[in-house]
Amino acid sequence: MRQLSTLGGCTHPIRLDGHRTEYDIDTTTGEIGRVLRHLDSAALPAAQLLVRCNNRRTTRCAACAEVYRRDTFHLITAGLRGGKGTPEQVAAHPRVFATFTAPSFGPVHNCPSTGRPCRCGTHHDQDETALGTPLDPDTYDYEAAVLWNAHAGQLWRRFSTYLRREVAKRAGLSQRRFREHARVSFAKVAEYQKRGAVHFHAVIRLDGPGGGNTPPPPWATAELLTDAIKAAATKVRVDGPTIDGRAHTFTFGRQLDIRTIRSADFTGGEELTERAVAAYIAKYATKGAETATGALDRPLKFAAELAQLDISDHARRLIRTAWTLGARKSLEHLRLRAWAHMLGFRGHFSTKSRRYSTTLGALRNARAEWRRAQATADEPETTTYVLAHWAFAGTGLSDAEAWLAASLEPAPGTEGEPTT
Repeated sequence: MRQLSTLGGCTHPIRLDGHRTEYDIDTTTGEIGRVLRHLDSAALPAAQLLVRCNNRRTTRCAACAEVYRRDTFHLITAGLRGGKGTPEQVAAHPRVFATFTAPSFGPVHNCPSTGRPCRCGTHHDQDETALGTPLDPDTYDYEAAVLWNAHAGQLWRRFSTYLRREVAKRAGLSQRRFREHARVSFAKVAEYQKRGAVHFHAVIRLDGPGGGNTPPPPWATAELLTDAIKAAATKVRVDGPTIDGRAHTFTFGRQLDIRTIRSADFTGGEELTERAVAAYIAKYATKGAETATGALDRPLKFAAELAQLDISDHARRLIRTAWTLGARKSLEHLRLRAWAHMLGFRGHFSTKSRRYSTTLGALRNARAEWRRAQATADEPETTTYVLAHWAFAGTGLSDAEAWLAASLEPAPGTEGEPTT
């Protein structure tokens, strides 16, 4: 029960065979002394060491995904109001919340915010499965949709370069001199629209030359940043492959939403607050194509699997298109077959610039250090030497382990950090 409770509710833990031995070290001579602790997987009740899977997808492991969501929330929050090693003065820096969409690949069933009916003449409910599916699947550009997803990460990287140029231009600076006066920091997350196209939500911030540790110059305003984002998003484009004589070029869609983030201290009730932005981004950090389109949350091994899978026809055609394109020698660098279940998108779902705030790794290390401190709270401080060897032995819980784990509360310190 103690071993299972340390999983924090993880339902698909990694099983490891091996051992770990911790020795005392004589700080004067450096000699290895007595054995302080020894752990052998064969002596454990499960006969193996069980560790969390740390999968970020809610559909694969809700408990580990919740920890990932909370960590992302704290990472985004730290870049908006400080904390976790980021100075509190970042709360006074100009920052906006921007959403970048994909272009159209053909008309789809939708639910217009204006109250008008869909193009098909029907008023759809928000939870209808028809939303996002093509009005005419035979004319929908599945090839361009998959290739756009495959190039979305490259498009974002080029946009970040264009954005720095546009900010520098509005400040009357060259790109080289811009680095001496200011820096653009960001954190973004990818989300799938119901039609299966990736779009990005991003917090974009203007800092001084030292990042969040230095104040931005007087000319740095949210209005200037907004104008620069609009210009960069309009200009950026990525040249894609030519397939059967058709050349592909990728840009962002015409729908671009940019809103200034206001501090909760002076919000008027309608402004976008720091907490609302962090919660919104963290929510989508644990979702993938399977949540929006009813696609898969795992890679395909064979195309024949598609016939037996319970997925939507639209998702099936997107996956099949990715699989078919992946057979082309000229597109092998896109690894479309490996990422067919992601509808071609192979980028990281949650990314940030180096100076935005803390990292997910730092948050995980802090949590691990806290657990170690709790476990050795009653022991004197010593310098130790650790010798360990672990080998992968499988995943998941046995039926008996799953039954027992369902009745347990997570051990303290294993269920992630609080959301407040």
